[in-house]
Amino acid sequence: MSQHLVTLLLGSNLGNPEKNIEAAKNLIASEIGTILATSEILHTQPVEFVSNNIFCNIALVLKTQFSPIKLLNLIKGIEFDMGRTEDSLITKGYVDRVIDIDIVLYDRIIFECKTLQIPHVRHLYKRDFSRKLLQSIKTH
Repeated sequence: MSQHLVTLLLGSNLGNPEKNIEAAKNLIASEIGTILATSEILHTQPVEFVSNNIFCNIALVLKTQFSPIKLLNLIKGIEFDMGRTEDSLITKGYVDRVIDIDIVLYDRIIFECKTLQIPHVRHLYKRDFSRKLLQSIKTH
C-alpha cells in the first residue's frame, strides 16, 4: 500500500487539554499511522468564538495508508470516542471542545468536497497560531 504524508493540527480547550492532545496523538499513532514529527505546544485564545477556556494546540506530520476521506472518517471517530459530540460543519459555528483534529495537508494534493478541503486554507493562510505551529514542526 502506498504511504501518504499528512499534516494535522490538534486542539483542545476542555478538561485537561494537554492530556487530551496526548491521548489523541496516541490514538492517531495506533489507528491511523506513524507520527514522524511534532510541533511545539502552543496555548492560544479561542479563534472565531468567545470562550474563557484557553486552547492547547499542536501540529504533527504522519505517514498513513488511508485516503483523504477514510482519514477524515477515522479522525471523526477519534474525536467522537474522546467525547466530541458537536461538529462545526453541522453546528455552523465553533464551540469549546475536548479535541479538534484538522487535516491541513495531504501529500501535495488539492482536494475539495462538502466535508473536507485540502489544503486547509484557514490554517495555512489565515490563522497566525496555525502558521506558527506548522513552522515549528521538528522530526523525531
